Amino acid sequence: MPITAHITRYIKTRSSELGFSYCGIAKAEKLDEDARRLENWLNKGRQGSMNYMERYFEQRVDPRVLVPGAKSVVTLMMNYYQAEKQNKTSPKISRYAYGNDYHEVIREKLKTLLLDINNLVGEVQGRGFVDSAPVLERSWALKSGLGWIGKNGNIITKKNGSYFFIATLILDLDLDYDNPFAGDFCGTCTRCIDACPTDAILPNKEIDGSKCISYFTIELKDALIPEEQKGRFNNWMFGCDTCQEVCPWNRFSTETTEPQFTPIPEILNFNTKDWEALTEEKFRAIFKHSPIKRTKLAGIQRNLRFITDDGKTHIQ
Repeated sequence: MPITAHITRYIKTRSSELGFSYCGIAKAEKLDEDARRLENWLNKGRQGSMNYMERYFEQRVDPRVLVPGAKSVVTLMMNYYQAEKQNKTSPKISRYAYGNDYHEVIREKLKTLLLDINNLVGEVQGRGFVDSAPVLERSWALKSGLGWIGKNGNIITKKNGSYFFIATLILDLDLDYDNPFAGDFCGTCTRCIDACPTDAILPNKEIDGSKCISYFTIELKDALIPEEQKGRFNNWMFGCDTCQEVCPWNRFSTETTEPQFTPIPEILNFNTKDWEALTEEKFRAIFKHSPIKRTKLAGIQRNLRFITDDGKTHIQ
């Protein structure tokens, strides 16, 4: 077996052993079409206050700028779907945040994979990313044949739907490359567009990030959520899964096998009063390894007030 094929097969096998559901590989090159699409999206102000989206444009559209000498982009996807649901009285939290912070979980697996590759072939220059660098993860997932980009902006797989984290490993190795995913299996379905509470999903697979509930409840750092959004959050306190919940392809979702994504009991069981009674000390203790710590307790309190009262109370 040629050495390139051997290394490629090793990376895919090892990634599966580490708990990744999918692994695809594409040649590192500039994403010209995506660059034009991103520039147009930014010019329309779809990023809202997420100013970081405007920085490092060249690195974002060309991995060879981000990682000098890059030859291959390895895209990895990890299932986070949990069949277990929150109590009906609980303020709603996106499934991705039920367990431990995926940044911490996946970062360690990427380090292990890169170390193992080095042990196999000698010194390899590479960097692993999971929402930690300007990388167009979904574009690379498409380019490496893992799925198509749905109307809701998520990568969708025919086998298991869309409840996946996406990570990227950029290497200075020549590898065997997968063919881009062919086809778009959303068809004429518009369930995600019709169901979006804030009309953030636009035609032609464009997402207005500045209108997304996840943006308001996680990314927005202002003391107040815009009053015109009042009554539209459907009890979502942290993130939003509406567009995934209505997607027909997610009927094929299977339970994650990653133990670190096991739901934190408080997330499933806390009602509004429980959240309101949280002290800073308890918040830090319970959510020490949770993505929810990103908003801090003050952000959770703001979101909770917005979905339970008139939304006019400022964070103290």
